[in-house]
Amino acid sequence: MLFMVRVKICGIKTIEDARVAIEAGADAVGFLVGQGLPSSAKFLAPEAAAEIIQTIPLYIATVMVTTLDDVDAIIKNAQLTGVDTVQFHGNVTPEQIEHVREKLPHLRAYKVIHVYDEDVVEEAKKFEHIVDALEVDTAQKETGYVGGTGKTHDWNISRRVVESVSVPVILAGGLTPDNIAEAIAKVHPYAVDVSSGVTNPDGSKDSGKARLFIERIRQTQSHA
Repeated sequence: MLFMVRVKICGIKTIEDARVAIEAGADAVGFLVGQGLPSSAKFLAPEAAAEIIQTIPLYIATVMVTTLDDVDAIIKNAQLTGVDTVQFHGNVTPEQIEHVREKLPHLRAYKVIHVYDEDVVEEAKKFEHIVDALEVDTAQKETGYVGGTGKTHDWNISRRVVESVSVPVILAGGLTPDNIAEAIAKVHPYAVDVSSGVTNPDGSKDSGKARLFIERIRQTQSHA
């Protein structure tokens, strides 16, 4: 049976963004809520995210992406937004994620592993027992930003993570309609996560790019 790569479109800021993602065929939508430093205008207040999430069909997963490492703040934001998944981008420990899951047992949890070098494989292994999935994403040491960089990383390392852990792996970082087929062929991820690659210069989601992104994935898999 052919396995279909799942798609998450992240950086949803408006109801219209959500509509674009869902109509393009996304399986999940992501909301940036709860930011550490450096700050970014991409983040929403939890109440603003909640208003959008109330309009999302039940069959679409809703993901709160947070760079916080304050467990109580993460729990509060997850409750306020009403998401079904928390994606940890910050410097949280396995123990902190476990605490969040104990307080909110209905939530799924993803941990982002920032790809700098081969050491990320061992870093991923530290979290595989406590999360539902791992996400490998690009990081920029020089700016401190993680995720949403619009830059790819070494997909050979991401492939090693896929081969080394026991939970699903999501690929992110600089994905676009032009490179998504190559990325999937090289990494073999369970899912992919895209933001800047389907975003207009004004920050809104581009319906044409979103549709093409997902079409390219389906075309690649139909020939697999």
